[in-house]
Amino acid sequence: MSLNDVQSGTTRRRAADLISYEDLYARWEQGNWSATELDFTEDARQWREELTEFERTAALWNYALFFWGEDAVADNLSPYVDAAPLEEQKYFLATEQVDEARHAVFFKRFMHEVCGIGDGTTAGGLEAIRPRLTWGFRRTFDRLDTIAYELRADRSPAMLSAAVTMYHIVVEATLAQPGQHAITNYLERRDMLPAFREGMEQVARDEQRHIAFGVKLLADVAAPREDCRRAVADLLREVTPWGPAVLHPPGGNRDYTEVFGFTVEEVAEEGITSMETKLRSAGLALDELPGAPILPVGLSNRERAERTTALVRIGLLGEKLGPPARDPEAVELVMDTLRRQLPDTNGTSLSVQLAFTDLEPWVLRLGGGMARAEQAREPHADVTLTTSWEDWVDVASGRLDPRRALLTRRLRPRARLSALRLLPSALGVRA
Repeated sequence: MSLNDVQSGTTRRRAADLISYEDLYARWEQGNWSATELDFTEDARQWREELTEFERTAALWNYALFFWGEDAVADNLSPYVDAAPLEEQKYFLATEQVDEARHAVFFKRFMHEVCGIGDGTTAGGLEAIRPRLTWGFRRTFDRLDTIAYELRADRSPAMLSAAVTMYHIVVEATLAQPGQHAITNYLERRDMLPAFREGMEQVARDEQRHIAFGVKLLADVAAPREDCRRAVADLLREVTPWGPAVLHPPGGNRDYTEVFGFTVEEVAEEGITSMETKLRSAGLALDELPGAPILPVGLSNRERAERTTALVRIGLLGEKLGPPARDPEAVELVMDTLRRQLPDTNGTSLSVQLAFTDLEPWVLRLGGGMARAEQAREPHADVTLTTSWEDWVDVASGRLDPRRALLTRRLRPRARLSALRLLPSALGVRA
């Protein structure tokens, strides 16, 4: 039984208990395949003769992310093996490293033999695709690198929980799996690239095992411990804002995905749903994790996907390419997203006046349930923050450390001391 087979709330809560490490290892033995035996002859012909120039450009952009990602996870798995507390966990993690190396070989062969990318070596192929990596992708995989270093130095259950969340939940379940589905669906509809399609199907089966292992380990290690649950929540709050920018196409040109019959929002919605489902299966439901909300509350996953995609265009999320949008609709969307992720004040009422130097002021009202945001002046606010719209967006997005903003006078607070103690958590919220 796979995680996708368990549907009811009661069954889903027990999903991790239905999986054993021994069974996952046995499935690996049964599912072995060869990346070197795939015949790309017909793929190369179809690539040259049946895809348009733009389709080839868009496909290369998309597939490059997978090639780089497979190599990165293969490089980073050894600290996970060392940190796993059970031998059975170590054995299965060793199979994952073999799988990821095989996936990298598969993508390297396709890139070179079909697309003419690179010099036939893995290093040459990776260097050739480097310019195609998006800002969100680089941020995410840089964090995968650093968390592997951190895990090598600290093998505690909390650090292992954060690292498994980063690799198995964020990279594989939230980002890779929805992208694989979009690619294979398109290739099946057009009956294109048969060897590449077969390889992608094998990769997807491998990673379904990996994700099931991650859920099982988190259920065993993280779910029962508060320090591990907090480590998972902190990691997700750190990296989730980068996700919408992973598949942000060059120049914002939506044709890079829509030429293949899918939108960025559709992939994002599947990714959010996958993350929620896998965490719930591990006993780590998003709305039960400690701290401020990780995703905007009160919205469907489709609405979250549409909103985060819009926030990349506005300039709250993703790479900073210039001043953020400042039209009324953009400002309202940013402020509404912010208030949906403000932390609970434990019953304490708090009003925060955002006195923008270049826009009409807004006020945030915390306490009594979900925070409220409205365009208004509040002369008796508990806290008044004077700042520009651009500086405030930089703080809210995590690009500008609030402490640095205070020191450089880009953020000027005036408040009662008791209220000021509640302020840093609000300033640190990311959309």
